[in-house]
Formats: sequence, structure tokens, C-alpha cells
Amino acid sequence: MTTDRPLTTDRPLTTDRPLTTDRPLTTDRPLTPDSPPTTVVRHSITPAPGSLLGATPYATESAKAYEAVGGYAGAVTPDELLRHLEACGLRGRGGAGFPAAVKLRTVREHGRRGRGSGAYGEHATDTGAPVVVANGEEGEPGSVKDRWLLRARPHLVLDGLVHAAAVTGAERGYVYLSDHEAARRVRRALAEREPPLPVEVVETAPAYVAGEETAVVRRIDGGPALPTAKPPRPFERGVRGAPTLVANVETLARIALVAARPDLREPIACSALVTLSGGSAPPVLTEVPYGVPLRGLAAGHGTSAPVGALMGGLFGGLVDARALDLPLEPEALAAAGTALGCGAVRFLAADACPVSVAVDAVGHLAAESARQCGVCVSGTAAIRDALDHLAAGTAGPDTAERLHRWARELPGRGACGLLDAAAGLAGSLLRAFPGQVRAHLDTPCPVCRAEAAAQDPPRRTRLMVPVPAVSAPLVVPPAQPPPTPTPTPITTPTEPPAVVREGTS
Repeated sequence: MTTDRPLTTDRPLTTDRPLTTDRPLTTDRPLTPDSPPTTVVRHSITPAPGSLLGATPYATESAKAYEAVGGYAGAVTPDELLRHLEACGLRGRGGAGFPAAVKLRTVREHGRRGRGSGAYGEHATDTGAPVVVANGEEGEPGSVKDRWLLRARPHLVLDGLVHAAAVTGAERGYVYLSDHEAARRVRRALAEREPPLPVEVVETAPAYVAGEETAVVRRIDGGPALPTAKPPRPFERGVRGAPTLVANVETLARIALVAARPDLREPIACSALVTLSGGSAPPVLTEVPYGVPLRGLAAGHGTSAPVGALMGGLFGGLVDARALDLPLEPEALAAAGTALGCGAVRFLAADACPVSVAVDAVGHLAAESARQCGVCVSGTAAIRDALDHLAAGTAGPDTAERLHRWARELPGRGACGLLDAAAGLAGSLLRAFPGQVRAHLDTPCPVCRAEAAAQDPPRRTRLMVPVPAVSAPLVVPPAQPPPTPTPTPITTPTEPPAVVREGTS
């Protein structure tokens, strides 16, 4: 069966300009299908200055080790740091990509206007001073970067939080997460080196919407980790009514790096931690500069001849093989109708079915709905059911038309981005893989049937990847650098990866 309406969306995929990079993706050891099914941290033996991964990504960095490489010793004043962040254009890494300097400046200005005025209502603080929050609640399936940062480099994140507090004038900070192991390591880091402002660790139950910024504020204030109506936004009225900066932990880590090395502000701002998965190769967490083509990332990961990818966790939707010539760069991806988001990329191997991947992704979103908005509950369920029928070969002739309508009409109608992600996934499937959608209307798909029948892992968890194991503590480096050692291959950590359920970023 076919539908009379062409399977298109309003934003065509374009790859008009040649995409090259002067910095090819390199790795220290290839990943093969025989490698253990864990997440591998991919890094160079001698990391470039300004790298988030550091020299020993399998070790939890102690305060002394962090100080030995220049940590907690910012070379700039708060105003200078703000100017550096504006100049390099650092964007937030929680998914939305909002300019970090704009967010910091806005919280500072609201704090100055409201300080001592009682302008924040009955729950106002005595001084009206802003609050800063390190948001480590990572809900996008397939992303592990935030939990890894909190486990391996907690001092780097805390340093960024302190710098953000200095810029905004904040007098209290929070680290917000659901990963118990990360919480333990952050608390230990706070005990190792007390920050100049009170910092509290707040744990929450993992959920896709728990990291949405109004849900973060609501949970810190003692309520459930569920989104609230906007306005006000947290920068206007957040924790206890004060202007609040809710910043992703990778964003804060990069702020700390810029404060320590302002001469490296551009490469610090123009690189990203990415989690690569899909195919038979183990997932990989690595750091790459902007400009690396997605096809190069697939080769570095070990996925040969991919037919497409699931981008940005779930937010960027599905793209076909043509899009793999796009660079890993936010503006270029956005112009092509997709997104970098949280930096999670799941490659579709040659034998993968994009319809099955869409079923897994939308099924995850439908299960994670906060169930506060009727349009979200009904909308995500309708998209899920239509895709289920498509995968099972039982879809009606109007299924593609209904998916197209929902993709066009549902975005923006929920309180948070969950419904937008579900609708975007449906639209991206129609745009990137129209032939496969038509084929599913005519003939049952054996790949989809096999995926639906498989119970291990459950469909809802197939997109998730384990957090790389991290051992502790890290030995403090000697005062004098030792002779250059002979590079040795990186081995898979012996500590088993923690079992981590997903929250949101």
C-alpha cells in the first residue's frame, strides 16, 4: 500500500557544501566485534591542552591531582571570564545549545535587580542572591558524558560551578543528579577541597524529564522532579525564588577550562564529548573537535557502512546516509534539520531497520512521559502505536499521513521537550527513510519482527549504554615530569560498569 501524500517534512536535509576537517579522528586501539560489551573511553595517550578527558580517564581525579595541572587557579577575573566566553561562543551542552555567556549574564542581572528587594515572592531568600546548579541528570538514552564527568573529574565540574557563581554573584550551589556512584564521588571531592560557597548534592529518581530546568528547581525546592509551567524561567525565579543558573556539567567543565586557559578558549568551546553507539562495536565516549564528519566518527567507532544515525540522544531524530557527510558542528547540523543535542550518536548498521529504531526511541519517550499534559500523554502514545503497527506490518494506509500530521502539529504543545522529541522522531523517519516506510506498509519487516520478539534487552532499554568504569583515587603526578613512556594500548577497565538507569540532561 502507498499513500498519496509524499513522505516529506518542512525542513529538507541539505548537504550542499564540502565537509572537511584538518583534524582527523584518531584512536589508540580499534574496537572489534569481539570487544567486551562495555563503554570504552577513547582518548590520546597525551591529550591536547584543554581536553575534558584528561590524561587518565579511567581514574577519579583527586583535588591535589587537579590542582597539579592548574585547577582551582583561574587566570582571569569573573568579568574577564564572561568576556572570554562571549568571544569564543561557548554553548550549553545539555541539549539546547544556548550561549553560556548570555545565560550567565542574564542570571547576574536578575540577581542585581532583585537583591534585597523582596522581588521574588514569599519563598525569596534574604538577599536575593542567585543560585547556581550543576545539572548532571542525564536522561537522553545513549549518553554517558555527564555521569562520566561527575565520576572521573568531579573537581573540574566543581571548579566550573565556582566560576559560574563568581560571575553571577551566587552565594549557594547545588550538584543535581540521579547516579548514586557519581554522587558519592562528588561528595568526596567536596570533602577533599571545600569550595568558597556552600554546595549541596541533591539526588533525584532517574527520569527523562527530571533534568528539565524547571523540574530541577522543583526537586531542589523539595517537590517532585517534574516540569512546571513557564514563565517564570529559572533565571527569573528559581530555587527558593532566587534567579537560578541551571547549567549542564559539561558546560561548567568547559567554563573551568576557559578560566584556566583563556588562550585556548576557541578549541575548548569548539569541541564536544560524544557518546557513539550502534552496530556490534561497544559504545565509545570520546572528545572530538567540531568539523569531524559523522562518517569519520562512525569509522572510528567501528560501525562500517552505516545507513544513517539517531542524533542527539533522541532530540536530533533520524538521518540517512547522506547526512553522514555533515560535520559534527551545531550550526551545520541544525541547518540540515537535525541536532547535536547531548552529543549522543547511535549509528545504524547496514542490517539495521530505521523503523525499529524509531519504535524503540518513541516507546522510550512514551514510557517516560511525566503525564502532566494530556496532549503529551495522548500524542506520544498515538505516535508509539502507529509506529508499532508499522513495524508489525499491520499499519493502515493512512498511517504515514497521520504520522506526518502529528510531526507537523504537535511540537510546542507540551510543557517540556518530550512531546517535541517524539513528534520530531516521527517526522525525521518520514523525511530520511520514506522508502522504508512505504515498504513497511506493503510487507512485514523481518528485522522489526525479530527486534519485537527479542526480550534481552527490553525494547525500552536498547538505546542505553553503560557508564565507563572509573577507579579511584588518582595518584598525584610528580613535581618533575618523568621520561616519556612508550605508548601502550588502552585496555578495557577491570571494574565492571555500573548499572545506571537514565535520567535526563
